[in-house]
Amino acid sequence: MKIICIGRNYREHAEELGNEIPEKPVIFMKPDTALLKGRDFYIPEFSQDIHYELEVVLKISRNGKYILKENVSQYYHEIGLGIDFTARDLQSELKSKGLPWELAKGFDGSAAVSAFFSKSEFNLENLSFSLQKNKTVVQSGNTRDMMFSFDEIIAFVSRFFTLRTGDLIFTGTPKGVGKIAENDLLEAWLEEIPVMSLRIF
Repeated sequence: MKIICIGRNYREHAEELGNEIPEKPVIFMKPDTALLKGRDFYIPEFSQDIHYELEVVLKISRNGKYILKENVSQYYHEIGLGIDFTARDLQSELKSKGLPWELAKGFDGSAAVSAFFSKSEFNLENLSFSLQKNKTVVQSGNTRDMMFSFDEIIAFVSRFFTLRTGDLIFTGTPKGVGKIAENDLLEAWLEEIPVMSLRIF
């Protein structure tokens, strides 16, 4: 199972981190060991600045390669939410040296994923989602603000990687990312549905 992530897919998030606006999807990967098991996240000892990044996650339902945009809908039937935990201090150090981000993005437990729901239940082009930290909304986004749509993402990714049943695609985070601390409670909402709750240790 692959975890494929899209970076800088919301203009305001790219701007808040001082990044260039991409002309094509920015792709990075997490190993399957990044999938968080359970509902407790333990801050790793190698970072003093772990950030949350809430994203809509697509679950691939059939194998595909070079998928045409008009056929993409046949390749995923469920969506959920995920938190891409990022060691921002480590990422900044790596970026300053022109090195890959994997150590900051792909560490064990860095991909928290909710239950999945049928995409037919939602308007995917106008889908709202939000994250609360300690009962205060810290991130809220809507898929209408994505620079690259779900269909564009899957078609683009499949040019380079064969997609397989069960692969997950994190589709990018809106503005509002921030630091977590011990004893924080993170709660994710898909539209008006609470779909995930995590305690930070």
